[in-house]
Amino acid sequence: MASRALAYCVRSVARATARLNHGNAFTRSACVPLISKQRPLCVISCSQRTRWTELVRISGPSVHLCRHYGDLPPLTLENIEERVLYVLKLYDKISPDKLQTSSHFMKDLGLDSLDQVEIIMAMEDEFGFEIPDAEAEKLMTPAEIVQYIADKKDVYE
Repeated sequence: MASRALAYCVRSVARATARLNHGNAFTRSACVPLISKQRPLCVISCSQRTRWTELVRISGPSVHLCRHYGDLPPLTLENIEERVLYVLKLYDKISPDKLQTSSHFMKDLGLDSLDQVEIIMAMEDEFGFEIPDAEAEKLMTPAEIVQYIADKKDVYE
């Protein structure tokens, strides 16, 4: 008896959702199995960075509308250093041959203050948080950037 009540609730919610989103193909395709007893569809996130979604059939007699949330793997100091150096190598004014973790942006690489601001902006985009201007002025080497990001993201080894 409880399973009939649950099935009725699921059907009524699915139908209400279908009415609200009558143009949404996913909602229509997810509600069809409720009536026709076919295998239901499920949205699965399949990429870490881009979070692409795709529809796949799942096995089982009942409808399971599910979401799987993904996140990036945990940060390590090596991972942070690798990403910082990668962003710096992509910057057109830095020669990848001269770049090291201890390279000073102005003394060793010949950059000016505007270049340093652009580098900090690229790091903000890469790691997804804002670096205050007072802190950004102090970050003059890739090693300092790695240490700052590790401190902000609570990465310690």
